[in-house]
Amino acid sequence: MRVRVITAILLGATATVAAHAWQAQPSPQPAPAVQRHAALQALLDRYVTVEKMPGIVVAVGQGDGPTGFYSAGGISIDPGAARAGPDSLWRVYSMTKPITGMAAMMLIEDGKLKLDQPVSDFFPGFAKMRVLTSPDTSLDSVPSRTPVTVRMLMTHTAGLSYNIMAKGPLLKEYEAKGILPGATNAAVEAQARTVRPKSLAEFAERVATLPLIAEPGTKWSYSIGLDVLAAVVEKAGGMPFERFVQTRLFDPLGMTSSYWSVPASQVARFADNYAFAGAAMIPFDPAKTSAYLEPPSFPYGGAGLVMSARDYDRFLHMLANGGMLGGKRVMKAETVRLGMSNLLPKGVAFTGVGGGTGGNTSGTMGFGAGGSVYLTDVPGGASKGTYGWGGAAGTVGWVDPVRRVRGTIMVNYFPADKWPLRTDVVKALYADAAAR
Repeated sequence: MRVRVITAILLGATATVAAHAWQAQPSPQPAPAVQRHAALQALLDRYVTVEKMPGIVVAVGQGDGPTGFYSAGGISIDPGAARAGPDSLWRVYSMTKPITGMAAMMLIEDGKLKLDQPVSDFFPGFAKMRVLTSPDTSLDSVPSRTPVTVRMLMTHTAGLSYNIMAKGPLLKEYEAKGILPGATNAAVEAQARTVRPKSLAEFAERVATLPLIAEPGTKWSYSIGLDVLAAVVEKAGGMPFERFVQTRLFDPLGMTSSYWSVPASQVARFADNYAFAGAAMIPFDPAKTSAYLEPPSFPYGGAGLVMSARDYDRFLHMLANGGMLGGKRVMKAETVRLGMSNLLPKGVAFTGVGGGTGGNTSGTMGFGAGGSVYLTDVPGGASKGTYGWGGAAGTVGWVDPVRRVRGTIMVNYFPADKWPLRTDVVKALYADAAAR
């Protein structure tokens, strides 16, 4: 099965294809809130005008003040496409991971889950894992010495891999067993569904039959850990994972534009996803035929959500407020602090991961519940304790608990690191702050 195209697209491979010409849309006249971030608005306008992306939305908030939404362009290169805005829908891919991580933290708060609890308590197959002796070239393995734990799943230290990271025989095993937790476009999805498990429980059980790339708790390796964690949340929470997230997070936070599959009634605000071939943007997953219009094989806790900038900002606002938003408490402040702290097993370091996966390589970082954590202040940038993650199609979300600042960037194109968007947005925000 040729699902290996997923790896090529997400890690930035290009192909020789015809360019699509389009006319950049100018931004509307900025409202007073936009004028507070003149450098940011100018940056977004410039990105769209020079055709680096069809459209973009950035949400910025501090404390309990109103969120500022800044945008340029549209949700598609097609003539007459709707303008990008706070309620446009975007594939957030790995920005799903912090939501899954915090869902697990809620169960830890409830006493239904422990941070260092063996995953085998929920899926017995994890009791007898094996570790590859040469992960890139062979399936030869030895018995693992350490049990895989909840902490390891949420921090990518369980020894698991990913279909976008694995190589050689292990990648073939992942593909053969359908360990492909994510959708890219309708064509690839049609192939993946033929081998993918039909439920989270079946997914976790199949993962337990695969060898690990490292002894659990000894190495950071980007992985399907958050997808397996979703299966643990489902078991420990006593309800389907998507229902747990809906009732414990989305509903109380007023997140009304967060979907595992986009309803037909909402397609008009759903952005197209593109793949770059050189400087040309090629439609890769058009909204009208998107893989996200059909329910997924199961909810992908590592990469499955479509969301608006307004919704992701509400999630981050809750974290910045220590678990409360709009008078509703969804998590204790100490639970939020723990989830946003460095949870890596002792002796394990996180040195970053390429932006094509949704990650970052800047700063001195640790890892918390599904997202990276800055361990030191960044001059002119994030405070120590800043938590967040990005998505494979360019989205980014972060919260700085010291300054109580949060930010969300919504775009949709592969590869995510085609442009230095994250760095440029942060620079513009600090330029605006200095100009006041």
